[in-house]
Amino acid sequence: MARAAIFDVDGTLVDTNHLHVVSWWEAFRQAGHDVATHAVHRAIGLPSEDLIARLLGEDRDKDEDSQLSSAHTALYATYFERLAPISGAADLLRALDGRGWRIVLATSAGGAELGALRKAIDADDVIAGVASADDVSSGKPAPDPVHHALELVGGEAGSSVFVGDTVWDMKAAANAGVRPVGVLAGGIPRGDLEAAGAAAIYDDPAALLAALDDSPVAELEREG
Repeated sequence: MARAAIFDVDGTLVDTNHLHVVSWWEAFRQAGHDVATHAVHRAIGLPSEDLIARLLGEDRDKDEDSQLSSAHTALYATYFERLAPISGAADLLRALDGRGWRIVLATSAGGAELGALRKAIDADDVIAGVASADDVSSGKPAPDPVHHALELVGGEAGSSVFVGDTVWDMKAAANAGVRPVGVLAGGIPRGDLEAAGAAAIYDDPAALLAALDDSPVAELEREG
């Protein structure tokens, strides 16, 4: 079985979290909902339906969900040509590939959005697969996207890591039996990631790369 290094994308490899926050905030505003940006930020990383439910409640008019999601998608798409990688993203992926890890992206993005994200990362030569939330019945924090990522590359849960920036990433990894590694680049507080199960936390991909030999990555390599 292969070692898989599974990566969330938004807020982990590409600097998009606050763009998503603004896009969701504007989508809610256009629909007549007053939702605070800090509340949106804490919900980033959830599938759209779950994000809307978290912010508007289960008693909302669910017929409005698709309109809100479409508005967010259209607003966020205006940033596609300007997306920027987070420091060290491509270098980290290539370093792990060079150590024999199979690189998988775990994201709900697809189509033009996924293309823009991959262009920003600029490491297609080492990305072995992409696990989308659309491919599974439940998105993060359920383990389904992580299980799917492992299946794509024949990865073994106990020998793999999941690098992400949200509590949903940490919980999904823990629920799948994969070592959760957090980064602070998405703006979620360290304490929240620790409480969600992060085995180690770094400022960004560059910081993880610099500490790779003392990280959960090296621990798993030593365990064989």
